[in-house]
This record gives sequence, C-alpha cells and structure tokens, in this order.
Amino acid sequence: MRWVASLLALGLMMAFVHHLTAMGPLEARATLALGFLLIAAWLGGELALRVRLPRVIGFLLVGFCVGPQWLRLVRADEIAALQLIADAAAALIAFSAGSALSVKTLGIGRVGFARLAGGTIALPFAAIALVVLSVSPWFPLTRHLSFGSALAVALVLATFATISSPTLTMAIVDELDARGPFARAVLGVASAQALAGAVVLALVLAVARPFASPGGLNAGVAWNALIRLGGSLAAGALLGALVERYQAPARRDSVLLLGATGFLAATAALVAHVDVVLVGLAAGFYLANRSQVEGAHVARALRQQARPIYGVYFTLAGTGLTVDALPDLWPWVVLLVGLRAVALRYAVQWAGRDLDVTPALAREGWLGLISQAGVALGLAPMVRRALPASGISLEALIVALIAVHEVIGPICFRRALVRTGELAGELPEGEHVGESTLADQGGVHGGQAWVTGGAVDGDTGGGGVRR
Repeated sequence: MRWVASLLALGLMMAFVHHLTAMGPLEARATLALGFLLIAAWLGGELALRVRLPRVIGFLLVGFCVGPQWLRLVRADEIAALQLIADAAAALIAFSAGSALSVKTLGIGRVGFARLAGGTIALPFAAIALVVLSVSPWFPLTRHLSFGSALAVALVLATFATISSPTLTMAIVDELDARGPFARAVLGVASAQALAGAVVLALVLAVARPFASPGGLNAGVAWNALIRLGGSLAAGALLGALVERYQAPARRDSVLLLGATGFLAATAALVAHVDVVLVGLAAGFYLANRSQVEGAHVARALRQQARPIYGVYFTLAGTGLTVDALPDLWPWVVLLVGLRAVALRYAVQWAGRDLDVTPALAREGWLGLISQAGVALGLAPMVRRALPASGISLEALIVALIAVHEVIGPICFRRALVRTGELAGELPEGEHVGESTLADQGGVHGGQAWVTGGAVDGDTGGGGVRR
C-alpha cells in the first residue's frame, strides 16, 4: 500500500503543478515532466516487482496512465520536446543489445540460428497473410477493397508479425541478469527479425504493386524503407568506429561517453531520418565483433547506468501507447495476436529439429519473441504513405497490435526464463537443483539486477552482455 499511496500522492502533486504551469515555457514544462516521469517510473517499477512483473511493465503502464492517452498529467508537446532524450536512451539500449551479439557468443550454431530466424519470420508471415486474405470479405479494413488492395493489406500486416523487439528483450535480460545461452539466442533472433523488417516490408510492397488498384499503393515507400535500413546500418557502423576510437581516452568518464554515444545516434536519426534503434544495434554489433575488449568495457558501463536509461525510454514509450483501434477491432486484435503466437511456437519447434537448437530453446524460445516495440513503431508510419486508401486505419491497427505485444511480451519472456532455469535466483520449473546455465550467471540476482559490474562476454565465461 505504501508504494500505491506514494504513486497517488505524486500524481496529485503533478496534477497541481500541471495546472499552475499551463502557460509556462515549453522547455521548463518538459524539464518538469521529465523529472516527474523519472520518479513515477521508479515507483511504478517497484510496484510491478511486488506483483512479480518485470519493471519494464511498470514503466510502460505508468507512462500510459500519466500521458495524453489517459490522465494527461504530461502534455503531448512536452513529450515531443523530450523525443531527443527518448531516442538517445533507445540508442543506448540497442547499443547494449548489439554488444551482446558477438558471433562467437550467441550460444547457438549458425545453422540452428538461421533456422530459428528464418522460421520465426516465414511462418508468422505466411499464417497472418493467409488468414487475413481468407477473411478479407469480413475484415473491417478490407471488406470494401478490391482483391489486390486486400492482398496488400494482408501482406503488410504479415510483415509486422515477423518483427520482434531487441530493446524489450534486452531490458528483461538486464533486469533479471539472464546471461545464459537461451537468453543470448533469443536476443540474437529478435535482433535479426528487427533488421529483416524493413527488407520484408520493401519486398511486400514490390510484390503487391501489380495487384493493387491504380493509385492504391505507393511503391516508392519500398525504396524509402531500404534506404532507411542501409542508412541506419552505415550510421551505426560509423558510430561504433567512433566509440572504439575514443573509448580508451574516455574510460575514466564512462557516463560522458555513453551520453555522447546516445545523443550522436539520436541526432543522426533526427537529421538523416534513420532508425535510432537500428543505429544503436549496428554500433554495438560492430564494436563487439571488432574489439571485444573495448566492447566489454562499454557494455559494463551501460549495465551500471541501466536503470535510469530504461526508466526514461520505456516510460516515454508508455506515454505513446495508442489503443484507439482496440474498442472497435478488439476481436481481430485477439485473433492476430493469438495467431502470431501460435505461428512463433511452431516455427521454433521446427527449428528445434536441428541439433544446434537446444531442447529448452525449441520448447520455450517462442515466448521470448512475442515483444514488439521501437523498430515496428518506426516502420508503422510508412504504411500510411504506402496505402493511401486504407493506410490510416491500418496504421492504427498495427500500433494497437504493437501496444498489446509491448505489454505481454516481457511477461512471456520472463516466464520462459523461469522455465529454462536462466532467471537468476530461481530454479527451472520441476527442478530441485540449478541447471548448468545458472552457474554461468554472475552479478546481481533477482530484483537487484539494475546495477552490476559483472563479467561480460569476452571477459570470463559469464554469458552475454545486455536491447
């Protein structure tokens, strides 16, 4: 009750200040909003822990409650003013995820990884596309469209079913100090899906163009998606090279280095219109595979500053959760979410036929791939431009689907980590002694996994670095 009372008292105080500062300068109001969100995020995270939920769920729900979608304690213009900070935090989380993706430490062979990544992209895509196309005469977004336009809608929805979130995956890995092979493999597959999303979207638009009605599909968006992906990877490689160059001189002031890295990525996203998550992911991957020693030092510094970074990003992300399409389309949302989960499960089981894929990964890996967030949200606005006739409604549905996956995904991943025995401080279900993976985990246990200076890949045998 003490945490709930503190959260309510903070909300009442912010409501009073919100009224007093209504006519104040935007910069001052945005600064006040940032301070309020940080405190509220801390309280929400602690409250989530007390009901055995990941902290990130508390961050997201607090952001949703105080944001423009509900209580409006934080205004839309204040959130827009804080976007650069949110992008910087997203880049650092993605950098952390990329730094965990050293080719030598994925915890799975290349053939097994290819089967996992390929299967979890192909099967959800096929399942969603076939089902949406088969029910197109009754589906609200396609019932008045021609077959070609309905095909384009089905393929676009299927594309977003192939994307998972490396940032949310990384948040759970860091919070729960999960450093075993299962967590590393799931993070690697989620990152591969995020990178493939823009390519699949471009291919889908190119395939659907001949079937769409005249003026019903803007194929130029396909080129924009590919250019955005290429620019993001190039900017990420350049950022990784800069961090490698200046990491040693700035080793004594790691906070300054992290701040500069985050804001460089956010500025690149603002100026060059690239995806900040992909920039961070590429930079971390470049550094981890180019120089493991330097990558390990940066990753350790990121882990030590994890709590405020996650708090800022996911609370601001929570303020942007949009569920306007849920009241009218909730049965279709339930169908699509459930269908994607089933397809992911069978895809992982199919990949499990390879000897490189462990039984635990084949059994529980699909639960770690439910999450969706930044990359999918970045691609969603392209839908509106690609499909002028139905793009607005389709984007609203996609954003609602992402919001649902953003909330349930971390819970599912935590469940998978418990079942596989990679959750620090807990035994796998049905086990009375710890699995060998628990011996690989170092650092902090349980709810104290925010700040840790434990070993990272390339230092000792301790598993992956932190999406």
